[in-house]
Amino acid sequence: MGDLPEHVAENRRHWDDMAEQWVETGERLWARDEPCWGEWAIPESELNMLPVDMTDMDAIELGCGTGYVSGWMARRGARVTGIDNSARQLETATRLARLHDVDIELIHGNAETVPKPDASYDFAISEYGAAIWADPYAWIPEAARLLRPGGRLVFLGNHILVGLCSPIDGSMPATEILERPYFGLHRFDWRDAVDEPGGIEFNLTFSAWIRLFAQTGLELDDLIEIQAPPDTERPASNVTVDWARQFPSEIVWKLHKSE
Repeated sequence: MGDLPEHVAENRRHWDDMAEQWVETGERLWARDEPCWGEWAIPESELNMLPVDMTDMDAIELGCGTGYVSGWMARRGARVTGIDNSARQLETATRLARLHDVDIELIHGNAETVPKPDASYDFAISEYGAAIWADPYAWIPEAARLLRPGGRLVFLGNHILVGLCSPIDGSMPATEILERPYFGLHRFDWRDAVDEPGGIEFNLTFSAWIRLFAQTGLELDDLIEIQAPPDTERPASNVTVDWARQFPSEIVWKLHKSE
């Protein structure tokens, strides 16, 4: 892995090591008829992440993990590619695609450098995946390159407030204190974290995201800040339910490529 960027190599190791922990979740989500999203399992009817009819669309999932989002898109009629940094995650995705008789092209690789020609896709999506584990200054331009004019990019990841309120030592959960400066936020290295060490995540300030979209020919259609549902009692991996009822823990960006 010496030829990979440091964060790509670390995240590959991290997710190969953790892959077994996500098998059961992958199996459960593959079995769902209707998609749900993020830590709080928000239903598709609320977030509208996917086109209702994807017949004859070319779609790619950037950081597909166990592939359930790719499976949902294929069932809506799309020709789907899933790319993931973890070979072990892709083993689960391959098995579950066969189990559910779904045809998906799966690629072991880095969402920052996808081995596909320009303008190959009508739709690109990331639920966590590239959305937090790839450098936005690399993967956002790559997503824009892959999209046809008018093509859409939708991604869901951690809200910047989670990063701001995460203790510097990597302990969990997030606090109600601003633990680090807002300006200049980009890379979160958790290799020495007190809780759940490993992995390098990314996020940006709102102004940096919007500037990056403009620079890469992506236009913002919608922005959804997710609140924990009132009926949930199960905490997320990095925030408590009470925290996520007061502050947004996740965010959805919806964009399209300029014509």
